[in-house]
Parts: sequence; C-alpha cells; structure tokens
Amino acid sequence: MTDRTLIRSVRIIDGTGSPWYRGDVLIDEGHISRIGTDFPREAADIVVEGADRYLAPGFIDAHCHDDLIFLREPDRPEKAFQGVTSIVVGNCSFSLYPAVDTSRENLRRHFSGLLGHTEDREIFDDLQSYRERLEGQGIALNLVSLVGHAALRLAILGHDRRHASESEINTMCAMLDVQLSQGAAGLSLGLVYPPSAFGDMTEMVALAGVVRRHGKVLAAHIRAYEAGLLPAMEEFADILRLSGAAGLLSHLQSAGRPNWGQIPVALDRLEAMRQEGVDISFDMYPYPAGSTWILQLLPPATMDGGLEALKKRLEDESFRELLRRWVNQGGPEFDSQSKVSLIGWENVQLSAIGIDALKNFEGLDMQAAAERVSVEPFDLMLRFILEDDGQTGIILFQLDEDDLKCACCHRLYMAGSDGLPRPGSRPHPRAFGTFPRIAGPLRRDRKWFGIEDAVRRMTSVAAQRFSLLDRGVVRPRMAADLVLFSDDIADRATFERSTEMATGISHLWVNGRAVVADGRLTGIRPGRVI
Repeated sequence: MTDRTLIRSVRIIDGTGSPWYRGDVLIDEGHISRIGTDFPREAADIVVEGADRYLAPGFIDAHCHDDLIFLREPDRPEKAFQGVTSIVVGNCSFSLYPAVDTSRENLRRHFSGLLGHTEDREIFDDLQSYRERLEGQGIALNLVSLVGHAALRLAILGHDRRHASESEINTMCAMLDVQLSQGAAGLSLGLVYPPSAFGDMTEMVALAGVVRRHGKVLAAHIRAYEAGLLPAMEEFADILRLSGAAGLLSHLQSAGRPNWGQIPVALDRLEAMRQEGVDISFDMYPYPAGSTWILQLLPPATMDGGLEALKKRLEDESFRELLRRWVNQGGPEFDSQSKVSLIGWENVQLSAIGIDALKNFEGLDMQAAAERVSVEPFDLMLRFILEDDGQTGIILFQLDEDDLKCACCHRLYMAGSDGLPRPGSRPHPRAFGTFPRIAGPLRRDRKWFGIEDAVRRMTSVAAQRFSLLDRGVVRPRMAADLVLFSDDIADRATFERSTEMATGISHLWVNGRAVVADGRLTGIRPGRVI
C-alpha cells in the first residue's frame, strides 16, 4: 500500500512535447489517479506544494551500464538526483546474464573489462535470477534490461573469432528466446567489442528475428563511428530490414577530427531508412567526449581467444611492434581506424584503474602519464593491459560540438548517459549530469531545445522505444514515476570534478513513492525490474 500524495500548483510537462500547463496531480496506489486544479488538501495523506515548479514524467536513461552498480549501490543517488526513475542496462552487448557453467568465468572477466572487477556471484544464469536478486534486496529505481550478445556468444563459442554454425546460431536463438520470454526488453549488439564483433550477418539477422517475434528492440553499438560510420549504419539497417526488428542505434557520433561533419549526412540517411520502412532511432549523451576501456585502443581482431591469448601474443616482439605502429599511426593491417591516430595520446584520459600500483595515474592523460615515468604512451598502455588485466577505464576527447548539437536536436534522438559507474574512480561526468544538463544549460542557456521538447527526449521517446507503455507521460492511470524540478536545474559534474551531484531536483517518485523528498534521499526502494 502507498500513501495518497497530492502535488499542488505545478507546471505540468506531460512528456509528449505539448506546452506545459498549471495543475495538481493526485497519486494513489502507485499510479496517477487524477489531474486537475484546486484539489483540496484533504484529498491526500501527503501534500507537496509545487510552488510553480515543473512536474514531468520521471526521466528514462535509455542507455547506461548500471548493471553491476545496481547490485552494489541500489539507492543510485547520482541517478535519482538527475530525476531518473528508470534505466536501461545490458547495452553494447554487455549483460550479466545468461551464463552456463562453461561460460561463467569468461563472462565475469569480460564484464570486468568494462566496469572493473566483477564477482562470480554477480553473474547470473538468466534474467529471472538477476531480477530476483535485485528485487530481493530492493532497488530505488526501475530497471529495464537488454540481453547482451556477448553473453550468448561466450556461452556457445567462447572467444573464438569465427562465424557461428547453423546449430550454434539456433542454440543462441533459443537462449535469447528464453530471456525475452522472462521479460528482457530486447538484444544489444556491440560490434566493436569482441566477441560480439565476431558475429556475421547470418547470426545477427537470426537473433534479430527472435527479437522481432517478441516485439522487442534491437540496440546496436555499430561497427564503426569513425570514417566507417555510414557503412556501419548501413550494416545495422540491413539487419533491421532483413529481420523486421525495431532498432536503436547506440550513441550516434562521428569520432576523430578527420571525421567531423558526418552527422548531418548520417541523420539524412536515418530519415531515408525510415522512409524505406526501417524502424530506427538513436540515443546519445550530451558531451564531446566518450568513455570506454583501454582494450578499445586495439583492433578487435587482437582479442581472438580472449585476454589471455592477447597477453600471450604480446610476448612476441614483432606483434608488439606491429601494434605500436598501428596504434600510433593507423594503417591497413586492420580494418578499423586507430583511435589514437585520430585524436592523439593527449586526448586519452585515464579514468578508472583497478590496481593500487598504477592508481596514481588516474585523472592524467596518457601523454602526461607516460612522461611522468619516462616511457612512450604505447608502452604504458601495455602495462595497463598486462598489470590491470585490461580493465583500465579511459575517456576519449574525440567529438565535435556542432555534430553533437546536430544529433541531440534531431527528432529521432533520445537521451542516454552511457555512464560507466566505477566507485572510487574518476568517471566521465555524464553518469552524474546528463539529464540536468539537457533540461538545464543546454535548454536554458544554449537554447538547444524548449523545455517541453527537452523533457520529451528524456521520457516518452524512450518509453515508446522500449514498450514501457505505462510510463513516460503524465496522464491518469499511468505509473506514478514523476520528477519535480526548478527552472534552475543544472549539472555540476565536470571532467575535473566528475562526481558532483546535480542540483534542482526537489522530489522524485518511483511507482508512487518518494525516493527524493525536499532534495534528500528517503532510503525507500520502490523500484522494480520492468
């Protein structure tokens, strides 16, 4: 049972893009019961005076990597203080399930690369066991989960760099079918991240067909965001076209100065795809830098056989020198473009280091860190791979502000933080500031959007894409996921002080219960796996 809550005298932004209007909202039994004006205080057990602040649907983080941190820090304060009520995990092919006995260790190590050391008990057989753990301990916010392609591949093919056989594809499809039947929101691909990167068109179309039959979504970190952006988009469109699945292109961007200016062309192509009948949209974070881990500075082919196989190959001097040339300068030896050759070592910042012996480098760029110990940046990178097990987090300053604005202001855009939470590190500020940044400075100061459009991109657009049919809009009978915020809402996290909490959120309700009240966490955990 929940208390009846009356929120009085607010400017209601309903999430559809329609102009705000003044009114009162009554919450009862976890849902919006009534919307009107001048409701008597006696209508509710709890009365919140809105004082002409904005009341909107709770924000939905359409793309993040909070899978692990939800288990460890279920109150999720940095998301709650951004106004987020639901988050989508399992992105870019990374999920903590499904695992079989022979793949548990591989999946544990694979996930550790992205988010630091992961325990065996944090790897799950299926979505149901993950849900039971989360809801058993209680979670403050709602969680929506995609199935990571990597978990399927590791269960059947391990780290082998080869095409799956028909029988292996059928087994992966059967595994995926079980997870979608248990309530997963769809499948995510990570086509630059081995082993997902090793999948071919036949495999991906078959898996996408399972997604379509369930009416779910296929999300993809596509195969390239540099010079190969447009061909990589076409590959994803082909998967959607051949399978009939609905698609979400993850964090659309054009990385590296030589590739800046591609986004208008990419957006035109997305519009053309929709005209051709391809159901596709995209998410992005509102920052000119991205974040990943240090193995992404190497070409995917080097991960054939997994991390231990890579370490073994690094013992070969000729292989090391080949990699040195490619990482520093690029070249035809591998299919992809070298990130370092595009942006320089000075634009690779160390954000999360797992071992104490190297922790003092955190916060430095690779050029400065290497100079500190009088080695070349490439050789320092090898130390992180060998000593930190390739788990070192990095921030890449690689995007153009004009491209970023162009993408974020497009009609197909929805907001996603792409946060990589690793407590005790210096993460990208997007994990702490994405949503107040959109609703605040980008809307108020830089005029990227009007307030209603900014809210729409953080609410109903994502709710529609992930079939969250009872969320994302302020209407009677909808789930009472709501955020009350002032016009001066703002992000405070910067690349120098990246864990500063946002300001401007006074109240946050999840399933009708207050997770934030009067600017403070309540400690209540009403969230669910939805």
